[in-house]
Amino acid sequence: MIINVLELIKNKVSNEELSFTLDLSNFHDGNEAIEITKTISFTGVIKNSEEDLILKGHVEGEVILTCSRCLDKFNYKLDLDIEEIISTNPEDKDENIIFIDNNKLNIDDIIVNNIIMSLPVKRLCRENCKGLCQLCGTNLNYSNCNCKDEDTDPRLAKLKDFFSDN
Repeated sequence: MIINVLELIKNKVSNEELSFTLDLSNFHDGNEAIEITKTISFTGVIKNSEEDLILKGHVEGEVILTCSRCLDKFNYKLDLDIEEIISTNPEDKDENIIFIDNNKLNIDDIIVNNIIMSLPVKRLCRENCKGLCQLCGTNLNYSNCNCKDEDTDPRLAKLKDFFSDN
């Protein structure tokens, strides 16, 4: 959604209420395509401060992520607050400020960037996910495998013999 903020910048309006849903079928976070299962909605306000505009709002929705351990897909609920400073001053060099130069603000891009930043780095389908067997690839959450894990660091092989029952 693109919003013309000219009236806010010229102080004709002190704030503008926003409430809309993002028209996204999916988006990419740099690693994987993320499918949306529950429409992403935004409610918030753009306020005119003395020098800048301030965007505050709340995002809700649900997406599908891939587990980092077992590679299963799982639903992840989005529930985050957004606060961004927007400036029309080209002299602003602060990297935390969003700069606009044509009086038009693309709110969708801001929201998607905030969603990507809020996603967990280590994505787990559940806290105690067992992952995949390193040898045969069996998902250990659903079944056990008969693989014997005898992957011993050769530098510690003597310690293994020392602690064995024989």
